[in-house]
Amino acid sequence: MSKAILIGNSDGIGLATTKRLLAAGWNITGISRSESPITNENYHHRIADVSDKMYSDLMNELVMTEHFDLCIYFVGIGEILNPLDMSIEAKIIDVNLTGMVKTAAAVIPRMVKNKNGHFIGVSSLADELLSSEAPSYHASKAGFSNYLGGLALALKTKGVHVTNVRFGFVDTKMAKGDIKPFMMNVEKSVDHLEYCISKKPVFYTAPKIAIPLVKFRKLMMKLGAK
Repeated sequence: MSKAILIGNSDGIGLATTKRLLAAGWNITGISRSESPITNENYHHRIADVSDKMYSDLMNELVMTEHFDLCIYFVGIGEILNPLDMSIEAKIIDVNLTGMVKTAAAVIPRMVKNKNGHFIGVSSLADELLSSEAPSYHASKAGFSNYLGGLALALKTKGVHVTNVRFGFVDTKMAKGDIKPFMMNVEKSVDHLEYCISKKPVFYTAPKIAIPLVKFRKLMMKLGAK
């Protein structure tokens, strides 16, 4: 039975992916800040915050006793910038970027030793854009995507696959902003993740129709800066 560890899976895309993989026969360990609504003999849940100092200890404990074929990092937070109170800014980068790196650092060495494994990080099309509304979120996703791209190159000959999934707006609590073009429902996002689990691409962007919009916005920002 294939084993997966899913980080940030008590709601949204993570929860829907957990249900889909359990239905497909996976054995899953989930980690999130809150309890999981899932009750299944093939599901094991641990409560932890990726920004807590004990998170790395928990991850190291789990990988010492289990070999996970798949790890997916779903965790992400974001808030609109408040220039009068920027106390949340560092935490956004810590959760979105540093938490993912800590996760990769725990699971990937064991995958390399076994010459088998797949690490997926759920990023965002925000990784290509500057933002005056949410600079910490966009910066964290830029670092996220850059790190996973480099990691994929480093592990190319090690039998370990790394996939950076870049979503646009998905209909979850993370979808913030007045304008949300090409909004995708949660089940459709899980369809894309299932494809990535099967095909193991290095980069995957969905919906593809949003790519020209992002490139156009980048161009307008460059022109506006001149």
